[in-house]
Amino acid sequence: MMRRRDFLRATLVTAGSVVVPIACSEEDGMTGACDVNEDDTFFPQSVASGDPRPDSVVLWTRLVDGDGKTDLNLALVVALDEAFTQLVELRLSSSTVAAIGSGGTRVPVTARAEFDHCVKVKVKGLSPGTTYYYRFYYTTGNGCFSSRVGRTRTAPAPDADVPVRFAFVSCQDYVGRFYNAYAALARQEIDFVVHLGDYIYETTGDPSSQTPSQERTIAFSDVEGAIALKADDIEFHAARSLGNYRELYRTYRADRALQRVHERFPMIATWSDHEFSDDCHGATATYLDGRDAERKDEDRRKAANQAWFEYMPVDYRAGEEFQYSTAAKYPDDITIYRDFTFGKHVHLVMTDLRSYRAAHLIPEDAFPGKVVVREKPLLDKFDDVTPPFASPYVDDIDAEQHRIYREMFEEIAPTFGFDPGLGYGPSERPRIISATFINAVVAKLNEQREEQLPLIDEAQIAFMESGISYFDLGKTEYFSKFGSRYFVIKDAFDAVSDLAEDTPVMGNAQSAWFKETIEKSESTWKVWGNEYCLSQLIIDSPIPSPEPSPEDPPEDPEDPPEDPPPPPRFYMSCDGWDGFRKERNDILGKLAAQDNVVAIAGDLHAFIAGTPAGDTSSSMNIVEFVVAAISSVTYRSLLRKQVAAHPILKDVPQSANIADNIENLLVQSAKGGATELNPRLAFRNSTSNGFCVAEANADEFVVTMHMLPDGALAAPLYEEADEAALDKQITTERFKTVAGTRDLYREVGGKWKKWNPETPGWDS
Repeated sequence: MMRRRDFLRATLVTAGSVVVPIACSEEDGMTGACDVNEDDTFFPQSVASGDPRPDSVVLWTRLVDGDGKTDLNLALVVALDEAFTQLVELRLSSSTVAAIGSGGTRVPVTARAEFDHCVKVKVKGLSPGTTYYYRFYYTTGNGCFSSRVGRTRTAPAPDADVPVRFAFVSCQDYVGRFYNAYAALARQEIDFVVHLGDYIYETTGDPSSQTPSQERTIAFSDVEGAIALKADDIEFHAARSLGNYRELYRTYRADRALQRVHERFPMIATWSDHEFSDDCHGATATYLDGRDAERKDEDRRKAANQAWFEYMPVDYRAGEEFQYSTAAKYPDDITIYRDFTFGKHVHLVMTDLRSYRAAHLIPEDAFPGKVVVREKPLLDKFDDVTPPFASPYVDDIDAEQHRIYREMFEEIAPTFGFDPGLGYGPSERPRIISATFINAVVAKLNEQREEQLPLIDEAQIAFMESGISYFDLGKTEYFSKFGSRYFVIKDAFDAVSDLAEDTPVMGNAQSAWFKETIEKSESTWKVWGNEYCLSQLIIDSPIPSPEPSPEDPPEDPEDPPEDPPPPPRFYMSCDGWDGFRKERNDILGKLAAQDNVVAIAGDLHAFIAGTPAGDTSSSMNIVEFVVAAISSVTYRSLLRKQVAAHPILKDVPQSANIADNIENLLVQSAKGGATELNPRLAFRNSTSNGFCVAEANADEFVVTMHMLPDGALAAPLYEEADEAALDKQITTERFKTVAGTRDLYREVGGKWKKWNPETPGWDS
C-alpha cells in the first residue's frame, strides 16, 4: 500500500494511448496526481468495493470533516497498478456513475450529508477479469489527503473458461469478540467475498448472545432513539433510529481486520435479520414475543434499510441512478435481490429472505390451548387414523359444563398477561381448547391452592374429538419463542404446516424471478446465496420415557398394553427454512430439477455440509454448504442458553447435555427405530467460527471450511507478527461436488469419499 508522499507522476492509460499528465494544483484539481498524505482521520471507515460485473464495480468510502451538516467534495482515482503509475481516464456521467472515456483521472464526487457522507460510485466500461486499484482524495487548506488504497477485481467475461475462487461469510457480531477470521481471510487469494447476512448486530449487549468487553462494546449516542430492553436482569439497547444504525456501521467498519478485507476484495452482500432486528419478519421484531408493546414498525425498518444502502457498495436492480428515498413505502423502498455471472462456470443468485416473508407459522403470543386443527381435517389427512401427536379438545369452552375452566382462565389471565379471549376474536365461536392443556394448567394451579380444581377425567376425554393445539406443537407459555421459533414439535408442525395457508418467504415477485433465473442459467454452477440453512435439523426429545412404577399392576399377557406413542421430535429452529415447509419443498423441487445447483448459507453459527431434499421427493436433492459465524457466538453456545431458558427443558437433567452433544443428536437414529433423523446432514461443526472458500471450474465445486475455535476471538490477532499464532489455531475441512451429479464428497486422508444418505456415512 502507498504511504505518505510516495506518489509518482503517473502514466495515463486509455484505449491504446499513453500520455504523461501534469501534476495537479489547486487550480487544476481534477487532472493527474498530487503529492498526498494518506490520512485515516478523514476516511475512518477506509474504502470498499462491491458487486463486481465484467465491466463495472461499485466503489465506496466515507468522508468525515466539519460539523457533518454540509456536503463535502472529494475525488476518485482508479489505476491498473498499486503504485498508481497507470491511471484510468474516467468521465462522470452522473453524480454516482463514472465511465471509462475521455475526461480526467480525478473524478469529482460528493459526500452528501443526507447519506452520512458515504460516497458510492459505479465505475463502468472496465475490462473483464481485471484487477484495479483506487483511492479517494480530499483537499483542505492544509493540503491534499488520501484514503487508503483499495484493490478490486471485475468479473470475468461471461464466455471466459476460467476458474472462480471466492469466500463466503456471515454473522460478524462486534460486541466482545474480534475479527480474527477476517485477519486470516484477508491473506487468501480470492476474486470476491459473498456476505450472507448479519453484517451488523442491532443490539448492544443482549445476554442471550453478547458479552461486551472493555475493548469491544457499543453505546448509542442517541439513547432516546433506541429501544430499551432487559433480559436476565441485564439492560441493553436495540437500534431504532437512523442514527443508531449508522453508528453501528461506523463502529463495525472501523475495525482494521474488516477494513483489510474490504480493501482487498469486492464484496457481494445480502442481509439477514440482525441488520434490522433479531428473528424479524418484514418490519416486525420479536424481542417481546408478541406482547402489546411490539408491533410492526416500518419507520424503524426503513431506518435500517437506509443505513444499509449508505454503507454497502451495491449495484441495485432498480438502476445505477438508484438513491434511497424515505418517501418510498416499505418494502418497495429498496430491492436487494440480484444475480451475477463469473465466466462460464459461476452464476451467483442472491436473495432477500426477510423483507417479504410471512410471520412465523406459530405466533409467539399464541394461546397454548387454542386448537388450530380440528379432528375432521386431521382424519382426512391421515386416512381416518388419529395421529399420535393429536390430543383431545373441549369443543366449546363457553358451554355451561365447562364454565369452571373458562372462569379459571378468566381469573388468571391478568396475572399471566395473556389474552382473556384465549386467542379468539370477539366474534369467533366456538372457542375450542385443548383438554390436555386445561389439565396441565389445573394441575399446576392445584399445587398452589387449597381448594382443588377438578381435572377433566379420562371418561370425559374418551368421548372427545382430537386435534392439534399450540400446546401439541411445544407451546407451553403465553409469550414465548419456544414452541414458536425454537424447539417445535416436528410431526405436529408438519401437519399444521401442510393444512395451513401458505406462509411465503420470498414473496411472489422475488420467487418468480429466482426460479426463472436459476432455470434459464447457462452457467456450469448455479450458486444460491441463501441467508439460512436448507438442511433439516431435528433431534429426538431429550425427555426420557417414564419407567414402570412398582405400583403399576402387572401386565396381562393376553391383553398387553398398547405401545406408548413415540417421543416427540423437535425442529431446532423454525425461524429458517424448517419453519416454512411448503416453500422449502417447492424451491428444493425446482432447484433439484436443474443440474449443478449449490446453496451457500449462513445464520446458523455452525459449519454444515449436506444434500437437502424436499419432503416428497427425497431422491432429488441439491448440495449445500453452511458457513459458521465470523465472530458471533457459536451454535453450541447459543443452544446452551436456549436450553437454560426453556420452560420445560431447563428442569430436565438430561437436557443439560443437548448443547454439548448436539452434533451427535442431529445424526443419531430416531428412538424406536433405525431411521436416521437427518440422513442428508453429512457434516456439522457447532463449536467453531470461521469462513469458507469456494473454488469452481468446469468439473468441480470445492469448498474449504476454515475453522477457528470459539476461544480464538478473545483478543485481536490482526498484525503480521500474529499470523503464525493465528494460523496454528485454524483447521480445515474440504468438500466438493462434481458437475453432472448431486453427490457430496469429503476429503479424508487425501482421498475423496462420497456421502451416502442411505447408510448414512462416507463411502470408501
